[in-house]
Amino acid sequence: MIGLKPEIAENKQSDKKAIKCVVWDLDNTLWNGVLLEDDRVCLQDNAIAIIKTLDSRGILQSIASKNDYAKAMAKLQDFGLSEYFIYPQINWNSKAHSIQEIAKSINISTDAIAFIDDQLFELEEVRFSLPEILCINVTDLEQLLDLPEMNPRFITEDSKNRRLMYLSDINRKKAEEKFVGSQEEFLATLNMHFTISFAKEEDLQRAEELTVRTHQLNTTGYTYSYDELDRFRQSENHKLLIASLEDKYGSYGKIGLTLVECQENLWTIKLLLMSCRVMSRGVGTVMLNYITKLAKENNVRLCAEFVSNNRNRMMYIAYKFAGFKESDKKGELVILENDLNQIQPFPEYMKVQIID
Repeated sequence: MIGLKPEIAENKQSDKKAIKCVVWDLDNTLWNGVLLEDDRVCLQDNAIAIIKTLDSRGILQSIASKNDYAKAMAKLQDFGLSEYFIYPQINWNSKAHSIQEIAKSINISTDAIAFIDDQLFELEEVRFSLPEILCINVTDLEQLLDLPEMNPRFITEDSKNRRLMYLSDINRKKAEEKFVGSQEEFLATLNMHFTISFAKEEDLQRAEELTVRTHQLNTTGYTYSYDELDRFRQSENHKLLIASLEDKYGSYGKIGLTLVECQENLWTIKLLLMSCRVMSRGVGTVMLNYITKLAKENNVRLCAEFVSNNRNRMMYIAYKFAGFKESDKKGELVILENDLNQIQPFPEYMKVQIID
C-alpha cells in the first residue's frame, strides 16, 4: 500500500493479520543518500527509534537493498544497527526475490511482511509479484508505528527476545551445516531440554500470541483469545498445555500449545501448534506422545481434529508418526484417532520434563 494516510490505514488494514517482519530498503529509505555515490549518508529522522520500537514489540526486521553487501553492512555497523537485521538481502536481485528469500529463511509467509522503499517502481514491482505484501512508501514512515498491524495486543517476554532467539537459530543452523553425521546425532549435541506444563495465568498472553501468530504448524487454525484460554485453563473439562524449549545456544521460549477437550470416555485434541523455529526438533511428536500416554493412563479414547490450510501438512505428518489414523471427515474437518497400542518413548537426544 503506497502513500497510505492514517485514516485510510486504519480503515483498510485493521482486519489484516499482524506483521511479523518489516523489510527495509537502504538508499534514501533507511538513510538519506546513495551509499555507492557518497558514503557520508545519514540516517532518516527517527530511524533508530522506529527500529528499536519495532524490535521491542517482537517484530523482526530485515533488508532488501540493491547495493554492495560489504559496504552496506559496514555502514549499518557504523550506525550500530547491523544486529537488528536478520537474513539481510543486499545484492542486485529484484526486491520481490529478496523478500521471498527472507520469508523462506525466517520461515514465515509473505503476507506477514511489510516492505519499505522510496522508489515507486520497486514498490509496484513487489506489489505486482507479491500482492499480499504490505508496501509502504518511505514518505509515510512516521505513520508506521501507528498501523494496527504493527501493534500486537500483548508484548510478552518471548516477543521482546524474538530477535535474539532468531540470532541463536542462525548460530544453530551454521553449526548444523558444518556437522558431519545424522540429524539425530546433531540433535544430541544440542543438549535440548523440553518442558511441558499446564498453562498458568502468566502464560496466557503468550498462549494467545501463539494461536494468532502460528499458521504453518497449527493443526486446526483455531485462534483463542486471552479470556477463552483462561476459561479453558480453569475448566475441569479441558487441559491446556504449554511447552518451552532450550538448548546450549539459549532459550527458544514458549514454543508450543495444546488444548484437549476431556469428556468422560473421550479426549479430543482441539488444537496442537508449534513455533516454526522448532519444526525440525521433533517436539510436536514429543507433545503427542505425552498426551497419548496420559490418555492411556486415564483409560479414555483419544481423537484429534485437523483442518488443512495448505501450509500445515507437517502437523498432519506429526499425527501420523504418533500413531493417529483418520476415522472420520466432516467437510474440511478431519477426525483422527489413536488406538493407544503403540505409545512411543521420548527421543533419547532430548531431556523431557513434565511439570504438573
